[in-house]
Amino acid sequence: MRGVLFDGKQVQVVDDLEVRAPGAGEVLVAISAAGLCHSDLSVVDGTIPFPVPVVLGHEGAGVVEAVGAGVGHVVPGDHVALSTLANCGACAECDRGRPTMCRHAIGRPGQPFTRGGRPVFQFASNSAFAERTVVKAVQAVRIPKDIPLPSAALIGCGVLTGVGAVLNRARVDRGDSVVVIGTGGVGLNVLQGARIAGALRIVAVDANPAKEAVARRFGATGFLTSTEGVRDVLPTGADHVFECVGRVELVRQAIDLLDRHGQAVLLGVPPATAEASFLVSSMYLDKSILGCRYGSSRPQRDIALYAELYREGRLLLDELVTATYPVEDFEKAMGDAEAGRVARGVLTF
Repeated sequence: MRGVLFDGKQVQVVDDLEVRAPGAGEVLVAISAAGLCHSDLSVVDGTIPFPVPVVLGHEGAGVVEAVGAGVGHVVPGDHVALSTLANCGACAECDRGRPTMCRHAIGRPGQPFTRGGRPVFQFASNSAFAERTVVKAVQAVRIPKDIPLPSAALIGCGVLTGVGAVLNRARVDRGDSVVVIGTGGVGLNVLQGARIAGALRIVAVDANPAKEAVARRFGATGFLTSTEGVRDVLPTGADHVFECVGRVELVRQAIDLLDRHGQAVLLGVPPATAEASFLVSSMYLDKSILGCRYGSSRPQRDIALYAELYREGRLLLDELVTATYPVEDFEKAMGDAEAGRVARGVLTF
């Protein structure tokens, strides 16, 4: 079986992976398409520490091949989008509707794969860069078969994170003002989340002026190449500022751009030891700095919702897929993503 393997030193496409059969409460999925997210690149460059060897990928969609005992919400032949959230469903956080806070879903990497008889880790409880993967049943969300799988793949990370951060974490309201720093895959989804929420002013900030057209397509009402001009557009500051790059200096800029009662939402992923600073005195006008894991999502609910919004023409997915690559071209896909030439590249099997 083919898959993209990182051994701690290099990334390579291998063809001798094996994956075990699904156990109780698990689903075996034949992956059709998987988005290449910067989180995958962050494992390779060490920004996200992860045990190796590991099969990469965490944003995928495919067809159910088999289900384990006790699984009834999907059957073989169903099309599914995969989430990375292997929550238990039984703890206090899950019971309170906060599956992203489930402690059983953090820091417990499994090893459903083998190569040459040796176990291989699964990235983000998912490993969508393989022809087949085994996930917990709660991670497989059935979607209508009329949604193209390369588009559906992007729901499982970029859409859940970006749109979810707007609707679930920040709770952007009609008429609010929003600034989005960084218009990559997550940033574009923050833009369209703000549009869906009814924000009045949506300012996209990206150092690359070539991204203006796509930013406006997703919902931006204004575009700037740095944060310096934001106060010209929003003199009193913004109700919500989303940092989608992961640089500490941009975190500071996001905080400095807040209006009274404003919220800075941190979505970018800097190195694990990075520290950011801000003026404490600037926070006393009811301002907030919000972390956000995976868009504070409830995937079984949210993926189904986003699939319907796509079918109604309100959520853009096809436009996110700026390039597709056969899995054998992973190195080219990775190079294009690192250089910012694509919003989201999708690997196909």
